[in-house]
Amino acid sequence: MGKTKLIYYSGFKVGFLWVQLRCVECQRRMIISTAPPQSQRVFLSILFGMLTGLICALLFAWLVRSFVRYINKPPILKGPVAFSPKIPAKTLQSALIANDTQLLGSSRYYRTVLDNGLTVAVKRLESFELQSKSLKRRIQQEVEVIASLRHRNLMSLRAYIRESNRIFLVYDYVPNGSLEDAMNKVRENQLQLSWEVRLRIAVGIVKGLQYLHFSCNPRILHRNLKPTNVMLDAEFEPRLADCGLAKIVNLPVAPSSYAPPESCRYTDKSDVFSFGVILGVLLTGRYPTDPFFGDTSLGQWLQRLQEAGDSREALDQSILGEEIEEDEMLMAVKIAVVCLSDMPADRPSSDELVSMLTQLNSF
Repeated sequence: MGKTKLIYYSGFKVGFLWVQLRCVECQRRMIISTAPPQSQRVFLSILFGMLTGLICALLFAWLVRSFVRYINKPPILKGPVAFSPKIPAKTLQSALIANDTQLLGSSRYYRTVLDNGLTVAVKRLESFELQSKSLKRRIQQEVEVIASLRHRNLMSLRAYIRESNRIFLVYDYVPNGSLEDAMNKVRENQLQLSWEVRLRIAVGIVKGLQYLHFSCNPRILHRNLKPTNVMLDAEFEPRLADCGLAKIVNLPVAPSSYAPPESCRYTDKSDVFSFGVILGVLLTGRYPTDPFFGDTSLGQWLQRLQEAGDSREALDQSILGEEIEEDEMLMAVKIAVVCLSDMPADRPSSDELVSMLTQLNSF
């Protein structure tokens, strides 16, 4: 009986052990079946390594590029900056004391004699907040672009001085002030401007625009063309002032009488519209703000007279004379009218205007 119990117990123990072994074997098989094969593990390891390397390489390239851009940033220059050897920087401090008694006519330019005896024109830009380094650097870069412009019909920027809240721009001196000053003297019978001189002024203005629009890369838009920004040298050759300044700082833009009707996007054709108003002033001797025009505009008045065949009535009586000159002036009226078209696409480019105006006379 005891022997039978022992055999029974031993059989039970062996059976239980066999069940345990089977369970362990099943678990091992499950683990093996769920684990990826060796080749798949190698592939995943390689892929992970490549992605990690790519991310590290991109991060390193970005850091290097950022560092290079940082060290290549132009330094913010302090004190007076001169672009002409004729103007030593140390002589520019006298430009800071320009006052209203030295104002060149109705423009915002001041006649100043530097310490070395050179006479220059200084434009003072007030009320700037120049604490931001990025703003200082941007203004410096744009001013350097303006200083690089070289054309006989542009005011040449020779130097500038930056203070905490003001900028002084130093230009070549022009003795005859602005076109607005000249036209005021004409209206007051203090100056005679023949049609030949007026046409030369118009051609010079549009040649300056042509240079800005087609010879500069990237293209430069004036954005503030009006008679006070057309300076006249000793021979009444026009020089455009404030070229591109409206882009740098919040200068007062051209008054509505000179500004184009489109306001959403300023283009080179917008400058052409402003030129058309100036050409109308040269032809008529009247400013667009003259009460004579009433509720209409200078451009609408010229267009109405042209359509009626009465363009001669628009001309300044003080320049009427030889028949050939009158024919040129009547053609110029047509040019002014097309420049003053409401749609920018209908206006000629400054390049086309040079050809149109120079055909009126030989320059």
